[in-house]
Amino acid sequence: MKFLDFFSGIGGFHSGLELAGMECIGWCEFDKFAQASYKAMYNTDNLWFGSDVTKVKGKDLPKADLWTFGFPCQDISIAGKQEGIKEGTRSGLFYEIMRLLDECEENKPKWLVCENVKNLLSIDGGGGFLNVVGEMAERGYSIEWKVYNSKNYGVPQNRERIYVVGYYGTPSGQGLLPIRRESQANIKQVGNIVNTTSFGGNPQGGRVYSTDGVAPTLNCCGGGNLEPKVIEKPRNKIQNFGNVSAYTNDNTVWETGIARTLTASDYKHPQKVAINNGTKQGYTYASIGDGIDLTYPNSKTRRGRVQHQRSGTITTGGNLGVLDDIKIEKDKSSKDKSKKQLELEN
Repeated sequence: MKFLDFFSGIGGFHSGLELAGMECIGWCEFDKFAQASYKAMYNTDNLWFGSDVTKVKGKDLPKADLWTFGFPCQDISIAGKQEGIKEGTRSGLFYEIMRLLDECEENKPKWLVCENVKNLLSIDGGGGFLNVVGEMAERGYSIEWKVYNSKNYGVPQNRERIYVVGYYGTPSGQGLLPIRRESQANIKQVGNIVNTTSFGGNPQGGRVYSTDGVAPTLNCCGGGNLEPKVIEKPRNKIQNFGNVSAYTNDNTVWETGIARTLTASDYKHPQKVAINNGTKQGYTYASIGDGIDLTYPNSKTRRGRVQHQRSGTITTGGNLGVLDDIKIEKDKSSKDKSKKQLELEN
């Protein structure tokens, strides 16, 4: 079976359908960074390509058995403004696929697979979803839909998405979509590292989750300590009083009630160093192996300087480094003074 990959992103549909034995013959994606990723992961040399779905014409499309389109969710998601599926909105690009179907009157695909966030069922009081299935049905497609959760398919994440499948003509009676699997795994919150009375004392950015369950839906807010935090059992046998420490140096929160005894040799190899950062405390801790942005090193307002256990995108400015070692040396000007010397590997 051959398929066209609309709103392709970095190729989620492409990967899955290829694993199922299908062949991609074309793709369409507007974002230049997603385009670069797609080209890096797949052989696109002989594939049809469209950069802007609004400028694609039906007569230009190659014949395919299946069209996939996870159209933009920004105006549907509960995290957005929920303007709905309207002309002129990003989510309204759904209608561009309907236009292409009209322009391919003699060349319609046998199958359509549409994916979006679960709130598609509720947007505009349910009217948005009615429009989606109604538009597909008007063009001759029999429709079936289901909500699937990634946690039921071997992914340790709670992520619900709706899939709408259309079959051109009348189906034989057999279901178009597979029966949903069910998993007993749940999100298990074990604490919060943020001490505040806001958000009922349980702000999302500070929630800590157990490895025994699944993670919440990941978002794009990777900086500013908004990364998901998962508690990890201590590697050594330290007394545990059930408390959660308030320090997340590498996005790992240790389940320890007390710290180990400090030794006289600790000053030789400190475990972390403070880097200027535009946060409430004025700095962010970095450990060996963390990436550090050295642009404007004395700035008190610049944020996101530390990338835990990874480096940011390398630039020609040469301002990115990785913390390789931390040493304390005696200052030659005074026997009583000391300074921290950071060896950064660019």
